[in-house]
Amino acid sequence: MTHQPTVALVGTLDTKGGEYSWIADRLSDLGVLVHTVDVGIRDPQGFSGTIDSGQDAVAIAAGTTIPALREGNDRGVAMAAAGIGAAGILEGLRGDGLLDGVLALGGSGGSSIAARAVRDLPIGLPKLIVSTMASGDVSPYVGASDVTLMYSVVDIAGINSLSRSILGNAAAAIAGMATAYAARVDEPATDDRPLVAASMFGVTTPAVDAARERLEALGYEVLVFHATGSGGRALEALARSRSVVGVLDLTTTELADDLVGGVLTAGPERLTAAAAAGIPQVVSLGALDMVNFGPRDTVPPQFEGRNFFVHNPTVTLMRTTSQESAELGTRVAAKLAGSTGPTVLLVPRGGISALDAPGQPFADDHADDALFEAVTTGLAGSAVVVIDSPAHINDAEFAVRAADELHELIARSKKVED
Repeated sequence: MTHQPTVALVGTLDTKGGEYSWIADRLSDLGVLVHTVDVGIRDPQGFSGTIDSGQDAVAIAAGTTIPALREGNDRGVAMAAAGIGAAGILEGLRGDGLLDGVLALGGSGGSSIAARAVRDLPIGLPKLIVSTMASGDVSPYVGASDVTLMYSVVDIAGINSLSRSILGNAAAAIAGMATAYAARVDEPATDDRPLVAASMFGVTTPAVDAARERLEALGYEVLVFHATGSGGRALEALARSRSVVGVLDLTTTELADDLVGGVLTAGPERLTAAAAAGIPQVVSLGALDMVNFGPRDTVPPQFEGRNFFVHNPTVTLMRTTSQESAELGTRVAAKLAGSTGPTVLLVPRGGISALDAPGQPFADDHADDALFEAVTTGLAGSAVVVIDSPAHINDAEFAVRAADELHELIARSKKVED
């Protein structure tokens, strides 16, 4: 029998107590248990229900106190502490099996707190934020998680004929999602294959497809992430949470966008989570020959004269230079050298993307050699195993070798744990 779902309400009860009180009642009417988390720093106003995790508990979870936050009189510091503290409260609830969904309401401040609070919760656990910011750029709030945003249309300032409808829909939505999540949690697992995360781009698809098929034949379930910035961040988040047993990071192209200023960067933390978490990983240099921009006329003028390939009307690719390639090799080496778990780097001397092959527009031996030289030199003397291959990254034998290497790392790691 499915347990009664619990939804955590994360909100600033000092400014939006009335709205949270109203929505808590709607959730109770829908048969959902409510756990209220107060992330304000002043006395609650207008909230008539039970505050399960009060301001003091949130502050303590963030390593501070409410008096200290009040005396500091720094809104940014208080908001950051609220997000961190609420994240700790939510993780505790989840660990106790008392969390099936999270709902938050707010403007830019409340949405930022809620986004930080839910950022590290597992993918699949429902997270809904009703926000005044949801009609613009929502990437700061969604990040790499499966957060659902609902535009509030009007400000979260009282219950009126319009907000009543929108917030009522939000309550119904999170109640339905939490009920479905609770049912899934209570169901016996039907697929207990270990998870592997893999990175892919269009120009490395043959490699990842072949490696995925090999890993599936070996008994793994492979989650493939498109290396478009958000995909890389999602892969990192999954590795950070140790939700996978291994990472097949054949496509590290987002590092090129981060270095040069392309539009698909995953940020400077790309290629660090598995290393820090000690998760077995096999890494390659897929698509480090390119930087991504939008339509051709949106490419910044300082890059005029470079080698471009118009992939489609909305995507323009730019070939990395020898200098950029050398810096990318240095950065990859530095990230991998800090790995706390078993790591293999596979170097495809025959080319690093479909466009980097004999007769293709990004074929550039000098740039490739600069990349290979920098990464191998940077890893000399480290614990990372470097395997030089004459193959192209999309050759089937290279892909199968990568899959087999990861399988061996995972098997050895499991033996050590046992």
